[in-house]
Amino acid sequence: MTLLSERSEAALLEVRDLSVTFGSEAGLVTAVRSLSYDVRAGEVLGIVGESGSGKTVSSLAVMKLLPSNARVRGSVRFRGTELAGQSDRDLSAIRGRKISMIFQDPLSALTPVYTVGDQIAEALLVHQEDRAISRRAAHARAIDLLELVGIPSPRQRAATFPHEFSGGMRQRVMIAMAIANDPELIIADEPTTALDVTIQAQILDVLRTAKEMTRAAVILVTHDLGVVAGFADRVAVMYAGRIVETGLVEDVFYRPRMPYTLGLLGSIPRPDSQERRPLTPIEGTPPSLIDLPCGCPFAPRCPMREAVCSETEPTLVQMPGSGGAHLSACHRSGEIELRNLGSTDVFPVPPLPTRTVVAVRRDQRQSVLEVHDLVKAFPLMKGAVLRRRVGSVCAVDGVSFDIREGETLGLVGESGCGKTTIIMEILNLVRPSSGRIVVLGRDTSTLSRAERFTIRRDLQVVFQDPMASLDPRLPVGDILAEPMRAHAIQPAECARRVRELLGLVGLQPEHANRYPQAFSGGQRQRIGIARALALRPKVLVLDEPVSALDVSIRAGVLNLLEELKVSLGLSYLFVAHDLSVVRHLANRVGVMYLGRIVEIGDIDRVFEHPAHPYTQALLSAVPLPDPRKERRRERIVLQGDLPSPSDPPSGCRFRTRCPVFARELGNVEQRLCSEESPALEPRTGATDHLDACHYAKPHQVL
Repeated sequence: MTLLSERSEAALLEVRDLSVTFGSEAGLVTAVRSLSYDVRAGEVLGIVGESGSGKTVSSLAVMKLLPSNARVRGSVRFRGTELAGQSDRDLSAIRGRKISMIFQDPLSALTPVYTVGDQIAEALLVHQEDRAISRRAAHARAIDLLELVGIPSPRQRAATFPHEFSGGMRQRVMIAMAIANDPELIIADEPTTALDVTIQAQILDVLRTAKEMTRAAVILVTHDLGVVAGFADRVAVMYAGRIVETGLVEDVFYRPRMPYTLGLLGSIPRPDSQERRPLTPIEGTPPSLIDLPCGCPFAPRCPMREAVCSETEPTLVQMPGSGGAHLSACHRSGEIELRNLGSTDVFPVPPLPTRTVVAVRRDQRQSVLEVHDLVKAFPLMKGAVLRRRVGSVCAVDGVSFDIREGETLGLVGESGCGKTTIIMEILNLVRPSSGRIVVLGRDTSTLSRAERFTIRRDLQVVFQDPMASLDPRLPVGDILAEPMRAHAIQPAECARRVRELLGLVGLQPEHANRYPQAFSGGQRQRIGIARALALRPKVLVLDEPVSALDVSIRAGVLNLLEELKVSLGLSYLFVAHDLSVVRHLANRVGVMYLGRIVEIGDIDRVFEHPAHPYTQALLSAVPLPDPRKERRRERIVLQGDLPSPSDPPSGCRFRTRCPVFARELGNVEQRLCSEESPALEPRTGATDHLDACHYAKPHQVL
C-alpha cells in the first residue's frame, strides 16, 4: 500500500482495497479481493489474466455498472473525488464525460433501434448540457467522430443501424462514442476479443489515435499479452481476484517474478520463432472464488509451492532495482530474482516428440487428403411466401491443396473467407458441386453409403466448442464409446478403449463416470479429442480447437495435439485464425481470402518470406509478446472489411484493400489487377511456395 501511495501524487485514478462480492446459491463469490492500483494522466495500464480472474468486474466496479446483487467495498477516487457511494445522478457528471468505457460486445452495448449517428449525438447532448450544444451540432460532431475512427462515408453511415455494421465497424462506433466528450480516462474492456487479427490491428490503431486526440489515460483489460506488449506502459497481472504482479511492461515481460506470470508467458506460441519447442502449460484450473482456502490461491497449480504457500497468502513486495515500480506477490519471488528463473525453469516441459514421418521427403509420403478445384456456392433467396433465387454466394472458389502422411496443413484467413465451408465439404464425404475431394485414395463422388460409413473411421473432427459438441446427458465414458458402438465394436473392447483414450489425453479412468459440465474448458476439449481418436483415424480435421480456451489451458492442448500426431502417425487439417498457433503446430499453411487460397507453402518459408500482400498484412497484425519487438516492427494495417462474397471485386479480389495496389502500382499495373485474376503459381523461386499475386514480392514482417 505504501508503494502504491508513492505513485498517487499525480494519479488520475486511485483504486484502494476494492472488493466485490456476489451472492449465489452456493455462497458468496468474492470476484475482486482488496485490489489497489493507480493510473496517471496519459498512461496506459494493461490488466491481464485468465477468465474469471476479476479483470472485467473490477473495471465495471470503477464505473459503478455492476448488477444490483454486487456488494462493493473500498475506495475509487478520480482526481481526488471519491466515486464510491455516489448516486447515479451524481456519477453522470463524471461517467461518460470524464471517464468513458468501451465494452467487449458492441452489438449488445449499442441500441438496435437507433442509428449510430443518433447514439453518438445522444452521448454529446446528455453530457454537455452546460454547453447548450444543439442537436445539429451534436450530429455534425458525430459525423466527424465516425470519420476520425475510420468509418468510410461517415455522413451516410451515421444514418444506419448497428446491425448493418460488421463487428470491427461496430467497435469503431463504440470508440467514437467513448471519445465524444474528450474524456480523461478510457476503460477498454477486451476491445479486440472475437475480432479477426486484421480488424484487431485496425481497432488498436484507432484506439491509439483516440488516445492521442484526447490525451486520455487508458485501462486496457485483455487476455492477449501481445496486445499489452505493444500498447501499454504498465501491466497488472490478476489471479483469483487480486493483482499478483505489476510493473512496467518491460519489467513484467522480461523479468517476471511470479510463477503465474512466468507460466502465462511460457504458454504463448511465438509466430516469430522457427524453433519447435513445447509450450509450458499451467496444470489445473483457477480456484473457485467461493470460500477460498488459506494461503496463495495459485499454490495448487504452482511447481514452486512450499508449506508456507498453503498457510499465508503473499502480499505485493518490491523487486530489487525497480524503484518500487515492479511488485510481485510470491513467497519465493526473491529466489526467482536471484536465480533469474524462466518459465522452463519453473514449469515442467514435456519432451519434444521426434517427427520420424516428417523426416521423409514430402513427395515420398502418401497423400491422405486431396482437394482439387473445389467450388461451393450457396443460393441467395428472396421472398417470404413465393421464394425465388436472385443470386448466389460463392463461399469457396477453386481451392486446391493436399495433405501428406504425418503432416499438418493450417488454413488461415479472416472470418468469411471459406475455411469452415471447406472442412464441411470434406466431412460430408459426398460429391461436391464442382471439383474433387479424395480421402485416403478414395474419390468422395464415387462412394456408396456403406463405403462412406466405413471411411468415417479414418476421418474424424474436433470441433471449436467442446461443450456444444458433447452430449450433456451422457457421462464421458458413454460419449467416448458411442462411435465404437456405432461401428459394432464389442462392449469389452469399448470399455478397455475408453480407459486407454482417457489416459491418452491426460485424464483419469474415474473421469468416465462424470458428465461434461463437471469439467473445465481444457478438459472438455481433451474429451473431444479422445472421442475423435476412438476409432483410430488417420486424418483429423481440427476446427478452431483452442480458440475458446485461456492461453494457459491452450498450451496443454497444443502440446497434446503435437504428441498425438507423432505417436499415432496422424495428419491434421487445422483451421484457425490465430497465426501464432498455426506457426507452432503446422508444417504447411494455406492463406485464404474471399473463397480462394492466395498463398500456400512450407510454414517457415511463408512466415519468414511472405509473398502475397495479404499474407504480409496478416503476419504484421499478429501481436508479439515482446515489447521491444512489438513496438519497432513494421505494421501493415488493412483498410476496410472483407468484401461481400456475393459481389466480389473483379480481377484480383484483394485489390480493394491491397496496400501495394493503392500505393505502389501505376495505371497499367492496376488495370491488370482489376481485369485479370492472378493464378496460384510459384513466383518466388521455390516450387512448393505458391502465391496468387501479379506483383508478388517476398517481404519479411516478423
